[in-house]
Amino acid sequence: MANLSGFGFSIGSRLVASSGTGGSVADDEVRTLIEYASGEGGATVGDDLVLLFHHLQYACKRIAALVASPFNSSLGKHKGLAGGGASAAGSGRDAPKPLDIVSNEIILSSLKNSGKVAVMASEEDDTPIWITDDGPFVVVTDPLDGSRNIDASIPTGTIFGIYKRLPELDHLPKEEKASLNSLQKGTNLVAAGYVLYSSATIFCTSFGSGTHAFTLDHSTGDFILTHPSLKIPPREIALYWLLTAI
Repeated sequence: MANLSGFGFSIGSRLVASSGTGGSVADDEVRTLIEYASGEGGATVGDDLVLLFHHLQYACKRIAALVASPFNSSLGKHKGLAGGGASAAGSGRDAPKPLDIVSNEIILSSLKNSGKVAVMASEEDDTPIWITDDGPFVVVTDPLDGSRNIDASIPTGTIFGIYKRLPELDHLPKEEKASLNSLQKGTNLVAAGYVLYSSATIFCTSFGSGTHAFTLDHSTGDFILTHPSLKIPPREIALYWLLTAI
């Protein structure tokens, strides 16, 4: 078996990696995102959240395929849809391209199918969407951040945050309780993350104790833990990186 230990990869086995700002993963310690969330990595977040992450990772794999498609550039160029860089209806946010809209629909469909989400608040929607009365979670998201970068082959990503639904608001009208559930403070988050679509698809997330990155293994379709316990590097190292990049 060939080994590229300096790069943290082993050829002939499942993808493993090490990071200068985090821990390392050995061949015999490979864990998927779902295995980690289910408790094998010490997360133990509960069955409802594990199921939600199962559907969320599926949506992100679909978006990754869409972003990598040779046809994605045409999605932003259908007549009357691209917006030409104008703000959306004077709202101050970027006018959504069709690629944003398709990604938004993918996320919404997956959250609905999970049965675990009461509200989805998206950067692409004017108001939060009430999905189901029984969902224990609220998801806030930008389905495709940086979509305008795709034509230049610059990385894009999906941003998400997950809150618990506030049962004390259940008596309110749907629009009002959807809005208030979506406006919770950051300290109420039960999970959050960013999925990077680039030369690799990396699902970076935190359940409140440490931040971990999982890389999509296209041979199995699993997100594999490759960068556990990510940390901001010490100031001296960060300064060195900055100076060498100038």
